[in-house]
Amino acid sequence: MNLPDSVSRRGLMFALGAGGVVLGSSRQALADPVFAEYPFQLGIAAGDPAPDGFVIWTRLAPRPLEIGHGMPSQPVPVKWEVASDRGFATVVQKGEAVARPELAHAVHVEITGLEPGRDYFYRFIAGTERTPSGRAKTAPAAGSAVAQARFGVLGCQAYEQGLYTGHRKIAGEDLDFVYCYGDYIYEGRGNRTYTGSGGTIENPRQHIGGECYSLDDYRRRYAQYKLDTDLQASHLAAAWYVTWDDHEIQNNWVSDQDPDEVPPEIFNLRRQAAAQAFYEHMPLRRSSFPRGAEMQLYRQASWGDLLDLNFLDTRQFRTNQPCNDGWATTCAGVSDPASQVLGEAQEQWLYRNLDRSRAHWKVLAQQIMVMDLDRKEGPETGYNLDTWAGYSIPRQRLLDRLRERRIGNTIVLTGDEHQNYAGELFRDSRNPDGAPIATEFVTTSMSSSGDGQDQRADGRRYLADNPFLKFNNAQRGYVVCDVTPERWQTEFKVLDKVSERGGTLTTRAKLAVASGDARIVAA
Repeated sequence: MNLPDSVSRRGLMFALGAGGVVLGSSRQALADPVFAEYPFQLGIAAGDPAPDGFVIWTRLAPRPLEIGHGMPSQPVPVKWEVASDRGFATVVQKGEAVARPELAHAVHVEITGLEPGRDYFYRFIAGTERTPSGRAKTAPAAGSAVAQARFGVLGCQAYEQGLYTGHRKIAGEDLDFVYCYGDYIYEGRGNRTYTGSGGTIENPRQHIGGECYSLDDYRRRYAQYKLDTDLQASHLAAAWYVTWDDHEIQNNWVSDQDPDEVPPEIFNLRRQAAAQAFYEHMPLRRSSFPRGAEMQLYRQASWGDLLDLNFLDTRQFRTNQPCNDGWATTCAGVSDPASQVLGEAQEQWLYRNLDRSRAHWKVLAQQIMVMDLDRKEGPETGYNLDTWAGYSIPRQRLLDRLRERRIGNTIVLTGDEHQNYAGELFRDSRNPDGAPIATEFVTTSMSSSGDGQDQRADGRRYLADNPFLKFNNAQRGYVVCDVTPERWQTEFKVLDKVSERGGTLTTRAKLAVASGDARIVAA
């Protein structure tokens, strides 16, 4: 049969494979499809583990980078299975979901009724096509005694600026879960080179298309990232807790404020497109479903009696950066009493969680540095205004709450900086008063900023000028946290290169915090 170019051969095969049935909106009309190309090219993922289950995700996209992603504008049935063994000899749950065109044929299934604290395996089936199996571990039972947890922290994975060797490495770590602090994608247009602190470098690969504004733009960008098999391996190995930072929408955005001063009502259209695409590609629960430009991303999870994990959103409710979002500077706006980082509702939610927590360790898993790091060379003080240091009143309010309520064993996990840092938190680090209140570990980027180096000149200066800062490194990689009731250990794992394949992974530092003492020591 000869077909005109305007007729999609792929779409015709889909219809013929469905027995000539046109897939409609009613469940009875859905029929198993036949795909001309493999539909699970974007992989699978699990997320938000709880004691009784987790979310499993996939998206049907036989032609991920094309408009329409190689799918008809119709709902499609997708079967799923969860087993207690990797070979699926014992399937403990199975069912069928609907991949809807309104959500780019993404599927989110919230699995419940599983046993706590054990490994499960999951997969999807559409027509005669099947995914590989992914692994996800349920959280321990609420309040149960947990002797140890081991989990990873990662983020900032600019596709253009480096390969995902770190994802392939972390897939072999045998982790309980992964926390992704954000910058899963970068929104900028394709560039042949990248110019940063180390000069101009040739990007090892390049974004497709221009800067992301529309829903189709963001969908195509996620598809390009998720086609990477190293990233897919990382998702297959463990369930992730995901949040966002700025590049999922626009560099340094907060609230309805675009750094390029686009009117808020226009910028919110971009936010809405970005929020939908983020949900479509992340293993998130229904509670995070976008409502216009907004998403409910701050949430809490527990790992038995060992960890209370508070996942924060430091973008959506923040007031605009002071001092015109300058670098290594300060101004009166830094001390504005009306400024917010979390927003009033999220801040009170966090305080309630901290007050009632009985876990050994209280975790603030978030995006921007809490340390008030002096970044200005010379005797004057200057901050990165896109960190908590640019918002001194909310920052002091948080640390005062921890100190006054005697909320010990608080660990802050941060990203965004494209460098590794470890430091001790004081209300005012220029005038430290007594013992540190909490501890912060900042995880470097997976690929953003290219290969990097062991330590930049500014990093050496930061260590000299900020006594509370105990470690700095400027290579790419990720962090592994080994936690027991007695000790928190953070292992900084770095790659010698991400500009080409074959990067070597090493442990750059192991740092520890003892229960009851926020000081950082060598492990």
